[in-house]
Amino acid sequence: MQGLRLILRGRFYWPKLMPLLSISLLSTTRCRAIRHYSSSLMVFLSLTRVIGQDAEVLLDAEGPIAVAYLKDLEGAEAEEFTSAARQDDHVLFYQTNDLKVAQLLPFKKELIAPALVLLKKQSERVSHFDGKFERSAIAEFVFKNKLPLVIFFNRENASLIFESSIKKQVLLFASPDEATSIYPLFEEASKSFKGKVIFVYVDTNDTDLAFPVLQFFGISGEKPTIMGFTAVENGNKYLLEGDLSVDSIKKFGEGSLSDTLKPFLKSDPIPKKNDGDVKIVVGNNFEDIVLDESKDVLLEIYAPWCGHCQALEPIYNKLGKRLRGIESLVIAKMDGTSNEHTRAKADGFPTLLFYPAGKKSFDPITADVDRTAKALYQFIKKHASIPFTLPKGNESGKANVDDVSTQKLDIEKVSEEAPKDEL
Repeated sequence: MQGLRLILRGRFYWPKLMPLLSISLLSTTRCRAIRHYSSSLMVFLSLTRVIGQDAEVLLDAEGPIAVAYLKDLEGAEAEEFTSAARQDDHVLFYQTNDLKVAQLLPFKKELIAPALVLLKKQSERVSHFDGKFERSAIAEFVFKNKLPLVIFFNRENASLIFESSIKKQVLLFASPDEATSIYPLFEEASKSFKGKVIFVYVDTNDTDLAFPVLQFFGISGEKPTIMGFTAVENGNKYLLEGDLSVDSIKKFGEGSLSDTLKPFLKSDPIPKKNDGDVKIVVGNNFEDIVLDESKDVLLEIYAPWCGHCQALEPIYNKLGKRLRGIESLVIAKMDGTSNEHTRAKADGFPTLLFYPAGKKSFDPITADVDRTAKALYQFIKKHASIPFTLPKGNESGKANVDDVSTQKLDIEKVSEEAPKDEL
């Protein structure tokens, strides 16, 4: 029988036996019943009476839809197409051996079976297959072409981004007015990365959706910005600097694929003055302060809104003051909500990390001790690469010695003045 066959996996069913999956379900609403049965059904949809009408419905469907024109709905070519259909639950696969049906669809004018097109509503509405008609090539073609060239970031499209097996992303942050000139360049560049990199447009005027994304990337959104991201645990972020053009965007995408881009780190401005008892670390001075091989460094990663961080602050400041005169030792802190570095991973706030001198290539040591000045002091003494003694005097004029027991009054007084909390 001639007609159009819908392939969803599994066995064949006639429309009269499965009324829920009639032609009417090919409307733009993409009835969820189709997806519900997609793991176990293969349904034959006859177009004997309403060929034109239903071909038009296919063209109006949301897609993506893969349609094959075959000599026969049985045999090797049909089996290859069916095998490819089994690999993707997010695309509807149809096949027909009816020339009249095929001529109503956007195949090439020189229509020779087997032929395959992929249809979708977004830009590049039609993609033509020109490879060898076998399962792996068909599956690769569908995978490369099923996504929009550029995905608009919204709730409806979230799964296309976050659930994709493609982990490389390039994102354009711009208002609709700004995107007028930049978006066409962005879309044109995306054509070189189908199936390899997801291109995403974020409307910065939509503050509800854009703000958390802007905050995650550490950018303001005040001007058009292109960022790269690798969507894996602790994945790096990248910033496209310089002029925005098709060539620069393509070069940026290639660098993302080859992992040759310099990671972009969120950072507050470097403080103009940084001579306090506790040094201020930001993303852009992290290496100068924390990764200085000549220094033992204790770093607190905190959040301004964190109650535990606020409770620790007077203890930490007192510790910094008591150890200020030790040249080989640095007590530092970094706002983890607005700064980041690949060598500073916080499991929560506050996180205390110790970086021994001469061992900065190793992972830092987590200071999993009581939040008291005494406990922190003992931790530093134990793990410091460079032995030290406490200064003989500080700004208050009190005597200092390196034996913790003889400084009991001062150190333990700190822990009594501030709430004790668990790290």
